[in-house]
Amino acid sequence: MIGILRPDFQYETLQDITIEILQENGIKGLLLDLDNTVAPWNDNTLSREVIDWFAKIKASGIMACIVSNNSRPERVAAVADVLEILYVYKAAKPTKKAFEKGIKALEMKPEEVAVVGDQIFTDILGGNMMGLKTILVSPIHEREFAGTKILRFMETLTGRKVRFTAQVEKKK
Repeated sequence: MIGILRPDFQYETLQDITIEILQENGIKGLLLDLDNTVAPWNDNTLSREVIDWFAKIKASGIMACIVSNNSRPERVAAVADVLEILYVYKAAKPTKKAFEKGIKALEMKPEEVAVVGDQIFTDILGGNMMGLKTILVSPIHEREFAGTKILRFMETLTGRKVRFTAQVEKKK
């Protein structure tokens, strides 16, 4: 069971994910979580570093799509429009349907797509259930949805920091 909760890669920030790493692993498309992965929770503010990272990704030919459980399309669209990328809202992660919608939006094969997110029980679990490559990043802000705080506690029980970081270092 714990294996399905392990990401293929783990980085501190989105910006630590390089184009070279993605290309070496055959990744042509990214399904990205919104809250605390791309932008702070419930906030449309994007850092210059995040905007620049997306510009590099797009310039390399890698496509991106936000896949968010957020139920407000205007919230998800506000960020996706600034980044000029696709989006799926009300996704219902970690269900397969959520990731299938993102893959369909990218018009790619599942083996060409990776999931990037800050939560093990939504992003990583769902991506792994779909057989996608998964990339775990640390949340960019402490402020979170109340339900997420409960999941964060459960993540510590899985050994998120120690076990997963050690696993990724062995892959390099």
